[in-house]
Amino acid sequence: MSPSGRVRWAVLVAVLALLLAPLAGTATAADQPSVKLSRSQAGTGSSITVSGGGWRERALLMILICGQAVPSRGVPGGTNSCANADGRAVTTDSKGRFSRKLPVAEPPVPCPCVVHVATVTGAKAEADAIFQVAGHAVEPLPAETDGGRLSVLTDTRLDGSGGLLTWFGAPPARTLVFTVGNVGTSAVKNPVFQVGTAHGVFAPQWEEQQWRGTIQPGQKARLELPVELTGGAHGEYTVSLKYGGKVLAEQPWDVGRPWGVTLFWILVCLVVPAALFRIGMAVVDRARPRPAGGIRHRGLRLPELALRLPGLKPSTAAHAATPTSTLPWFTPDADPGAAGGRLSAPHDDSPTSPTTPTREGSP
Repeated sequence: MSPSGRVRWAVLVAVLALLLAPLAGTATAADQPSVKLSRSQAGTGSSITVSGGGWRERALLMILICGQAVPSRGVPGGTNSCANADGRAVTTDSKGRFSRKLPVAEPPVPCPCVVHVATVTGAKAEADAIFQVAGHAVEPLPAETDGGRLSVLTDTRLDGSGGLLTWFGAPPARTLVFTVGNVGTSAVKNPVFQVGTAHGVFAPQWEEQQWRGTIQPGQKARLELPVELTGGAHGEYTVSLKYGGKVLAEQPWDVGRPWGVTLFWILVCLVVPAALFRIGMAVVDRARPRPAGGIRHRGLRLPELALRLPGLKPSTAAHAATPTSTLPWFTPDADPGAAGGRLSAPHDDSPTSPTTPTREGSP
């Protein structure tokens, strides 16, 4: 190829590189999550429109207004420095874009503030945009601490299992096990971690836990921190580990339903109505009217009393307990003449008695 041809090819390649450079920069920027605000300042009671792009498709995002934060440092205080009650959730479309109205609320800590957008499930991604809450206090950011820095070296896991008490509604408990290493220049002594538990799409509830020990620069340590939920908790939970305002790891936790509580209420629904029915039948039995002229015995009837007498044999007791009918001629009459034509038992002095002897020749 002639020198003039080489020059032409070099010029052509340079022109193509200049034309494709903006497109390559746009593609790279599109891969990074971004956040845009309709207004950079607003007062409480109003609302702003938050939009963004470059997120995963069909990803669930949480939008919050957080204090003591700047985009370069993120949110050092975590969700504890955000207005969680006024946050909003949004799902991205098939191209990773979203748009959502957000009410303006004062965060629990002073500004500088940001609108913080982060994924709720799946791979972790977040982005911040500078925002000023009108009328809210503004204070300098806390100084960054130099020295030791901890990093999680292995995957976290939850050790332990539920027992019989957990099956009946006791608080589920596990142990979060992980290994950290000191990647800083100074030792870390008695580090304080934050362990958070989140149910579904709700924000984590953080609890501080201190590990006793010292991790020298370049060394690693295996840590175990207890995790406990409330009584009767069940469903899908996420356990998060935070240190120095930064989330180090997340671990899913599928908590089974306490079926013992369900069984208990089923038994209550069966036993209580049966007991009430028996009590009602006993009340009705005592309150019903008795036959006229009858003898009311308390608790034990005469046949049962005869059967329970110690001196009577079973046959005698059974005979005593069997009611007998009285023959009509053994019924006493107050006035013999009042019987009229009623039958009576024969007597010895009756002239028609077959037992009276007769003599020959007697009248």
